[in-house]
Amino acid sequence: MHDWNLTQTFDSTSGEVRWDSLGPDDGDPVVLLHGTPFSSYVWRNVAAALATRHRVYVWDMPGYGTSAMYDGQDVSLAAQGRIFTDLLRHWRLDTPAVVAHDFGGAVALRAHLLHGARYRRLALVDPVAVAPWGSPFFRLVAANAAVFEQLPPHLHAALVREYISTASSPGLHPTTLDTLAAPWLTPTGQAAFYHQIAQADQRYTDEIQPHYPDIDIPVLLCWGTDDTWIPVARAHTLHSLIPTATLTFLPQAAHLPQEDNPALLTTHLLDWTR
Repeated sequence: MHDWNLTQTFDSTSGEVRWDSLGPDDGDPVVLLHGTPFSSYVWRNVAAALATRHRVYVWDMPGYGTSAMYDGQDVSLAAQGRIFTDLLRHWRLDTPAVVAHDFGGAVALRAHLLHGARYRRLALVDPVAVAPWGSPFFRLVAANAAVFEQLPPHLHAALVREYISTASSPGLHPTTLDTLAAPWLTPTGQAAFYHQIAQADQRYTDEIQPHYPDIDIPVLLCWGTDDTWIPVARAHTLHSLIPTATLTFLPQAAHLPQEDNPALLTTHLLDWTR
């Protein structure tokens, strides 16, 4: 993945998870969670900056990036929340700082609210967290995953690349777009792409949304002002539900501020972790 290589493995209930850590061994731990249809690759620049003072943990969720993909795999938010809780135990991290993007936001929230995962603080970047969520395209695919799986490979590749492109406001660098699309362009990846959308059910956030007022750790909400996947109206809703939340907006950034405005996002995260 163009100099982004996860060298460690963890055997989860949904298959092998690839992960890695960087930064000083004695640095305060920070864990980064990616969203869908992405991988830990989107955190590469932010992770490098945070690693100047923190021990940074990155991982590809099962069904994503370089982690296991297979038929019948459970890659739902419910499964990912349990797996993240298990990973924290595997890493022996008691109360790390956690930074979660998109789908990863729901994973981190479920682990914390349902499975007892403890965080020192939590940053949510354009998260999947409040209803309603899912673009019209996302809902169309979810309802017709078996049909989309049968697309000819060249049409599937064009669809995936165009879909990922819409997550960026200024546009993704061609190498970045190639890298983010690559896991989905193999025969296994094509099926996995539609399976993970089919399993993305809003009930998994409906289950935890009533508990957001109970969150008592510091929460930072970072939102791209140009996000068309999860509009800024959701940012205000989520901010109103979490009493400890601080909301900051990232101009000139859409749903992937790690790519669109990484310097400003990193500045906010470094200040927040300090």
